[in-house]
Amino acid sequence: MDFAKNRDVSFFEKVYAVVREIPFGRVTSYGAIAKYLGSAQSSRMVGWAMNYSHATSIYVPAHRVVNRIGLLTGKRYFGDNDAMKQLLEGEGLKIENDMIVGFNSFFWDPAKELKL
Repeated sequence: MDFAKNRDVSFFEKVYAVVREIPFGRVTSYGAIAKYLGSAQSSRMVGWAMNYSHATSIYVPAHRVVNRIGLLTGKRYFGDNDAMKQLLEGEGLKIENDMIVGFNSFFWDPAKELKL
């Protein structure tokens, strides 16, 4: 994805471009996105981007981004405490105790799926 390497685009916009590529029923992690964008130490910044994604003019499926073990750490930013869970369950994932059951089988790695 050439967009990810464009230095004229903000980091948040690069994150949003990657998140928009996550297929229905799949999830990725903050760290995987940061690593794909060449900023492996910036997973927290990816999290901040997800927190602000609701204010973008183009939809960002932020519910598909979780922490490295499949925990729904960003759920409080969806307004309703169960909204993130409901969105993921609507895509066929099972959630127990705010964790994605079988996380590894749903994990989508942008470094493997997207061209740099």
